[in-house]
Amino acid sequence: MSRSLQGRIAVVTGAGRNIGAATAMQLAADGAAVVVNYPDARNEAEAARVVARIGGAGGRAAAIRADVSNEAEVRTMVAEAISVFGHPDILVNNAAVSVAAQAPWSELTDEAWDRVLRVNVTGAFLCAKAMYQSMRERGGGDIVNISSVTALLGHVGNLHYVTSKAALIGFTRALAREAGGERIRVNALIVGAIRTPDEAVYGNQEEVDTMVLSLQSLKRRGIPTDIGGVVSFLVSGDAGFITGQCITVDGGWVMH
Repeated sequence: MSRSLQGRIAVVTGAGRNIGAATAMQLAADGAAVVVNYPDARNEAEAARVVARIGGAGGRAAAIRADVSNEAEVRTMVAEAISVFGHPDILVNNAAVSVAAQAPWSELTDEAWDRVLRVNVTGAFLCAKAMYQSMRERGGGDIVNISSVTALLGHVGNLHYVTSKAALIGFTRALAREAGGERIRVNALIVGAIRTPDEAVYGNQEEVDTMVLSLQSLKRRGIPTDIGGVVSFLVSGDAGFITGQCITVDGGWVMH
């Protein structure tokens, strides 16, 4: 039976594809009205397709553009969400610059470092801050931050990305402490290898699958809906006594 999020309003950042799209569709299927955020015109069509799929299934969604690293655009996004649906009380900080290409840490440019940290970490802060008043208006809310197993394992050649995902763990725990008194819960998912079209940058899909499965306890690939389902649980009443937690969703890759 579907978990009820009736009456809830969610903003999912970077929701035009992959994990973000699956999460937006799951929240909508469970009853929430969903803002499908996308960063720029290049992603507009895919965000529109997510909204159409949600609408076709009987849900409510709207695509709203905003670069999460830009405070003014984030504030405008939240204002538009309020005008369309009302005050949002669920935030999923999924938007991220994903760095596939590897580079030695000593060769990273300041610009590359700043861009990744600005989107992946500062973006989460800006979105949470912009939605704070809305959550207070609703008497509480839920924030879920999407981190990565790379924060636990380390990963050669991606120092800026790994650092950003580790920062989200501290962000989750500190914000949970500060916001708990206002009935705002903050949790994170530490996500493993999820099979998406973007994996093509790593080479042949069969070889990628073989490598990933050798690391996992569960011998199947994770897919975006695996993440969407856990997010929906975390923002629901079923998880009402859970906050400040980082839940690893990785098929048993990292178990410490």
